[in-house]
Amino acid sequence: MAYSNRSLPEEELSVNPAMLTGCRSLGYYGFMEELTPGRIREGLATKFVGQKIVYYESIGSTNEVAKGLVDKGAPEGTLVIAEEQTAGKGRLGRRWIAPAGTGLLFSLLLYPNLTLEQVPRLTMLASLVAAEAIESVTGLAVRFKWPNDILIRGGKAGGVLTEMGVTGERLDYVVMGIGLNVNWNPSQVPELAGKATSLSEELGREVSRLELLQRLLIYMEGGYLRLQEGYLPHKVFTSRLADVGEKVEVVLPRGKEEGFVEGVDADGALLLRREDGSTVGVTMGEVA
Repeated sequence: MAYSNRSLPEEELSVNPAMLTGCRSLGYYGFMEELTPGRIREGLATKFVGQKIVYYESIGSTNEVAKGLVDKGAPEGTLVIAEEQTAGKGRLGRRWIAPAGTGLLFSLLLYPNLTLEQVPRLTMLASLVAAEAIESVTGLAVRFKWPNDILIRGGKAGGVLTEMGVTGERLDYVVMGIGLNVNWNPSQVPELAGKATSLSEELGREVSRLELLQRLLIYMEGGYLRLQEGYLPHKVFTSRLADVGEKVEVVLPRGKEEGFVEGVDADGALLLRREDGSTVGVTMGEVA
């Protein structure tokens, strides 16, 4: 067993170096470095995350495939990964754009012991483990934009889309979708110019997608086990928010809310301090 259950202070989310023994430095592979199941499993030091792999060269949405695997009895930690998504989506139904073979586009199927209100903890955790994997492989500093954007030097380099299956008030499963721009230049797409970036764009060289994926899966397993034991990721998540202390406008399903960002609460709500000094927690919406 390669993960660690050691107790860490709430302000820290770190990984035992022994967990990385299977993550070899793979060097330069070019844009089409293959992410086949055999290569992913080779040296992947996890017990269950990523041990069952469903791979596609091209698929509509890995999240949709993962949800469809629930009724087939897919085990916890099942990884659905594709070189290309033709119907990839982000929050609010937005289209996810990435050329084939240049990014990480995958979903994880989980059966967490959480309430419906606690599911955003998984979104925060996914953002954190993605950040740590990026930083460990590239050295690039990662920040967040609430609720699920992964930023590098202000540009969006990725995001998390968490979807769940529910029966009444019971949480049945969670599908955690993660998309990362790795080896391409988003500015080539007019609608992304000035808004999105990639790891290779910021680093000035290509990045091994396989090494990045393996590290992320290892970090995810350790963090997920801790979350199940009661770990709360909101303080570490807050420490990476790009706009803490700044005045923002949050577009809500109906109307808007303005205030100074103070952080997030234990269940991921954005905490805003209004002009009158009161504090409000926003659970749905988008920072304009």
